[in-house]
Amino acid sequence: MIIKSTQELAAYQAAADKSTQILRQLFEASKEGVTPLEIDQLADRLCAEAGVIPCFKGVGSKRNAYQYATCISVNETVVHGIPTNEPLKKGDLVKVDFGINDQGLLTDHCFTKAIGEPSPADLQLMKVARKAIQSAARKAVTGNRVGDLGYTMQSIIEAGGASVVKELVGHGIGHTLHDEPQIPGYGRPRSGAILREGMVICVEAQVIAGKDDGIYQEDDGWTIKSYSGRKSAMFEYMVVVGREPLFLTKTWDWSLK
Repeated sequence: MIIKSTQELAAYQAAADKSTQILRQLFEASKEGVTPLEIDQLADRLCAEAGVIPCFKGVGSKRNAYQYATCISVNETVVHGIPTNEPLKKGDLVKVDFGINDQGLLTDHCFTKAIGEPSPADLQLMKVARKAIQSAARKAVTGNRVGDLGYTMQSIIEAGGASVVKELVGHGIGHTLHDEPQIPGYGRPRSGAILREGMVICVEAQVIAGKDDGIYQEDDGWTIKSYSGRKSAMFEYMVVVGREPLFLTKTWDWSLK
């Protein structure tokens, strides 16, 4: 989607604010002993109270449409984790990905949180992932290209001793959840689609500790895990492209635990 008026921008900012308020409550609820399914049920209740629709529900094929308000991915589950009844425990890294449909405007954003005190390695992984994605989001400037963002993420992630998942991408968003352009977490400077004034995009990457050894999908058709079993981190931010990027989802300064 390309925002073309102050009215459209105000409406999208209002939707993003509602989504961020709900995501913050999910962040606070992500504690030792709580199950991902309980967090998902909370998301459903909060959406109902706010008068919005969880926009992940129904995504996918008719045979295997997604049935939950959130994707909750723990440890080696990289993304698209189906909420389970297994309680979160100390040492886990939990990624909660969430979005809403507010009168036709969709949101999509994600945090990673350590349950309990993170190990030095886990803390480093989260810091590297967050720095990479935030640095890329700052490059969502009119006239830049998606390769500029991807190169920024890849460079920081690999310098930090981790690897970016290349099979998954960031994306445009608006009246549909996944819009153009696609924004890989890797790339070459000055390559790929041009970012245009007013584009609404989701800047994200899935980051696995250590050297890349690939991912695989579980038989449920959704859950994606690292082959190595190493932990992963993910952050996702919504940005409006402009001479200076406008960050719709204000989650940058959230704690990592």
